[in-house]
Amino acid sequence: MTFWFRRAAAFATAVAAAAIASFVGGVPAAKADTYPSKPITIIVPASPGGVTDMLARLLAQHLIADFGAQVVVENKPGANNQVAAEYVTHQPGDGYTLFIGPETTFIVNPTLYDHLPYDPVKGFTPISGLVQIDHALILNPAVPANNVKELIALAKAKPGQLNYGTYGVGSSGHLNMEMFKTMTGTNMVPVHYKGATPAMQDVMGGQIQLMFVSTGSGMPQVKAGTVKMIAVGAPSRMALLPDVPTVAETVPGFIAVSWFGLFGPAGMPPEITAKLNDEVRKTFADPNVQKTFLDAQYFESIAGTPEDLTKRIATEEPKWRKLLEDAHIKLE
Repeated sequence: MTFWFRRAAAFATAVAAAAIASFVGGVPAAKADTYPSKPITIIVPASPGGVTDMLARLLAQHLIADFGAQVVVENKPGANNQVAAEYVTHQPGDGYTLFIGPETTFIVNPTLYDHLPYDPVKGFTPISGLVQIDHALILNPAVPANNVKELIALAKAKPGQLNYGTYGVGSSGHLNMEMFKTMTGTNMVPVHYKGATPAMQDVMGGQIQLMFVSTGSGMPQVKAGTVKMIAVGAPSRMALLPDVPTVAETVPGFIAVSWFGLFGPAGMPPEITAKLNDEVRKTFADPNVQKTFLDAQYFESIAGTPEDLTKRIATEEPKWRKLLEDAHIKLE
């Protein structure tokens, strides 16, 4: 049994144990037929206006409509989701504090930082996945590469001369490109920005040559002709962009996606978890949500069972841990 297989198995066991504990332990709470009986707070680990905030407000709108509850969205940005995550783990597991968690919180931060102020496994109750975001590989139009094969050839012909943008060390834009470099044997240089928007502006302006960005964020610039999209990181071609190839068609096994899930503090009663899970799945099955939110943003619903979310974390954590350690990516 290899080291990485043993680590993956250990992590999966820990996540499963935490999920079981959250269903059988924890503080007393109202049963599902009386929940909610007071305001619900959704904690967002980012500033207003981003994807996480949009998801929280969409969910809040449906909770208000279906539960007749007061729902407050509270933004707690900072330290790569750590401020919000720590706060949530100190709240009662009664279903009145919820957390919109980007995958970074659970599968990247444990390796990126030596010391976390929260336990990514034991500190939370998984409720449901929310959305998956497929990332697109965009280039400045002047870059002489119009597909992945040509980009790889260009990068190998000019090692260390192509600069790619990220929206911070350890961000999905950073890790996706590091994975691309590893899988293609290329050498490109990261330029870190405080957000995807300034990075994309510099791709448009030619100060840097390329980046991975969420497909929805890149599409306005693609349509305007200020950047070109040569591939998407989705596992298969996207239904909304059937003519855009995947990176995996040239680099087998390459997937560049990020995702968000709904979590509560540890110890949430199973009946409350189940009621919230049903609400999430109902929300994302709504045809109007599909058309005006998911399709409009090029998102894909991953609403499912708590076990689906637990499995996703346990499966992905070892892959990103290995990438971070091999690339010597670390933050204090």
